[in-house]
Amino acid sequence: MRNRRLTTADTAATPRTLPPRYLTPVDVAALLGVPVETVYQWRRKRLGPRGFRVGWHLRYDPVEVRAWVDLLMEEAAA
Repeated sequence: MRNRRLTTADTAATPRTLPPRYLTPVDVAALLGVPVETVYQWRRKRLGPRGFRVGWHLRYDPVEVRAWVDLLMEEAAA
């Protein structure tokens, strides 16, 4: 099969679309009202929202951040 370009039909079948913008650690810190260093500590300790690297840059999917906050709220309510 030869290489071909992706069409609209190909991308429409993708189960998850890209968010308008991924969040930086500064964005996450501002959103949650914590120092940026706290976001980095959460990552080191694997306690915070799941992030990923784009080269050297750390980014967070807003959906993952929301899911993490929802989980914290559920645990606090229990």
